[in-house]
Formats: sequence, structure tokens, C-alpha cells
Amino acid sequence: MKTTLIAIAIAAAGLTALPVTSHAADKAGFFINGNVGQSTIDKGVYDDDDTAYGISAGYRWALAPNFALGVEGGYTDLGTWSPKAGAVGALPAGEFLTDAELSGWTAGVNAHLNLSDNWYLSGRTGLFHADIKGDRLVAGLPVHADDTSNSWFAGAGIGYDFSENFSLGLNYDYYKADKDGLKFDPSVVSVGAEVRF
Repeated sequence: MKTTLIAIAIAAAGLTALPVTSHAADKAGFFINGNVGQSTIDKGVYDDDDTAYGISAGYRWALAPNFALGVEGGYTDLGTWSPKAGAVGALPAGEFLTDAELSGWTAGVNAHLNLSDNWYLSGRTGLFHADIKGDRLVAGLPVHADDTSNSWFAGAGIGYDFSENFSLGLNYDYYKADKDGLKFDPSVVSVGAEVRF
């Protein structure tokens, strides 16, 4: 995963050499964005990281020459995490912990603030409808959860607009999921690309 992030970072750095134009005036309209990165969790019996990815689409309205606010919906797969070795070793014979999985649908609002003609800050937050799978320990025994959860997500990023229609950014997102006493709160650091129409 670290090799993939390094390759993406090098590619993004190479793109900064491309010629750019001034286009901070209006980010209104439809957009599609996708991201890939690393999710990390340290909660309950899980302490692990994995590859995460997501895609979303939406619409923004220009509220100022350098600021646009919009709505979005999307899907994210936050990965699979293995249980801590110590938690597995503490179980009675014949009992085991399963890998945890978390993915789901998002719906929320987003913002795009240009600091200059090309550099921008972004933010997003909203509802996270998650498919949650994993274990928690009750009296030393694993209790399995495999259900859906409704909670929230939030994130922020910084990036570079290469044109009116394309940008790359570095993002940090935080997700909450809670079901049957199983509570997840993974964080994701990712590289994202956005196309605007």
C-alpha cells in the first residue's frame, strides 16, 4: 500500500509541471470524484490498516467567486481488518475472531474553497449507511455482528485545480459505524481526483 501511495504522489507531483489557467471564479455544476488510500482502525479487538477506495458524484452552487457549496452521494469500501494477535490468544479453545469489514453509502454536503487560482481546500460531511461485519468480546467470548449501521462521516482536503474541469487532492476522512455493540471509527488518508462538468 505504501508503494502505491508513493507512486500516486510522484505522479501527482509530475502533473504540477503542466500549464494551468486561472479558473477560481466558478466551480458550480456537476462533478464526479474518486479516491484511493489507506484506512486505519484501532478499536476493540482490531488494530490494522487496509486499502480503501470510494467514488461519489454531486452538484455544487457557486456562492462566491472562490467558494462553492454542494450536495453529494457515493459509495466507499473501507477495507478488511484482522483482529489483534493478543485478542485471539485470549479466547477459549474452539472460539475465534473474524476479520472486520466496513463499506457503505454516503450522502451529504461538500464545499470547495479556492485559496488562489489553483490551490483549494475542500470539506465534506453527512450520513454514512454502513454494512458492518466483525466481532466484539463479551465475557471473553466473541459476539458476531453482521448488519447495517446509520451514522456519520466527515473529511477535509487540500488540492490543486489543473483546469476548470479537473483537480487532484490529498484528503483525510473519518467514518463512524456502530451496531450490536461493535463500534468502528476508521480514518482514511487518500489521494482523490475530481472531474467537473
